[in-house]
Amino acid sequence: MNDVASQKHTRWECKYHVVFIPKRRKKLIYVQLRKELGAVFRELVQHREGTVEEGHLMGDHVHMLVSIPPKYSVSQVVGYIKGKSAIHIARTHMGRRQNFVGQHF
Repeated sequence: MNDVASQKHTRWECKYHVVFIPKRRKKLIYVQLRKELGAVFRELVQHREGTVEEGHLMGDHVHMLVSIPPKYSVSQVVGYIKGKSAIHIARTHMGRRQNFVGQHF
């Protein structure tokens, strides 16, 4: 029972296996940015009060075992991770100051 987290009135253990891919399964992103993206994903999940239990960055997709509190939906957290990590990559590695709508890397 060490993995059970608690809030004021609840005890929970919600772990989800999440798999997502970049647009058109571009392999270059994870070859070049593999070490940096792990830290970015962990930080973004912590913003939503969760933890990344385990994760693997493959050539063209990402596997993560994520522990999320029940007050957030899985789709909300994954959307947050994908959106904020795309903005981070665009700003740090592509030299953009803004995330332009309709463009992708």
